Amino acid sequence: MTAQIDKAELFHRLHVPNDPLVLYNIWDAGSAKAVVRAGTKAVATGSWSVAAAQGYEDGEELPLEDALAVVSRIVQSVDCPVTVDFEGGYAADPDTVGRNVRRLLALGVIGLNFEDQVVNAPGLYSIEDQVERLRAVRAAADSLGVPVFLNARTDVFLKAAHDADHADLVADALARAAAYAETGADGFFVPGLTNKTLIRKICETVSLPVNVMVADSSGSGDLASLGVSRISFGPHPYIGLNSVLEHEAGACV
Repeated sequence: MTAQIDKAELFHRLHVPNDPLVLYNIWDAGSAKAVVRAGTKAVATGSWSVAAAQGYEDGEELPLEDALAVVSRIVQSVDCPVTVDFEGGYAADPDTVGRNVRRLLALGVIGLNFEDQVVNAPGLYSIEDQVERLRAVRAAADSLGVPVFLNARTDVFLKAAHDADHADLVADALARAAAYAETGADGFFVPGLTNKTLIRKICETVSLPVNVMVADSSGSGDLASLGVSRISFGPHPYIGLNSVLEHEAGACV
């Protein structure tokens, strides 16, 4: 438990505005060990990649027991902080979310992403409903005595209509950030947002470290200057490496 607490405290310290923690998302023990050899300070799974590596679609299609087994192997394979993309906690109701999160954290995990989209259904949870779900996550973490990094993800931008003006969605995102922070979130994740002006506005307004998702590393320096505290890559590492695998396999058959 002491080691888990130390890793959690380290992970918190790695979130620094203008000097972001860069997490190249992984999907199994092998990919986790690879990024550790490359010098990463922490390991982060991506739910899309974890599911795809086991032959499933994203959106909690990978059974919970299988997902936990993958996470267990990752935690046992590396000696650095491990944070998990836990989607919507594999449940809608707060009580079940809390039980599932306790099972996840019992594996030695020190952080998790927790999203506000309704998995396998249109739309997002209301702020009020998501706050209750977040309270359950925070309570589960606190019950174990570990300062877990709760990265509250909003899909306001990712789930928006293709032609939506993201500037019109910022007010909703900021309202969610404020409510999530009040509930005990430690970070605010805005996947789907790429407009630099809007990213800067969110970083300047939100009290939490802001996490942005990118497809490649080319713009990392720009994001740092905007005040971002965490950069992640989502499914893109898995997609890129599998594209190489497919190409090389095709050249051999």
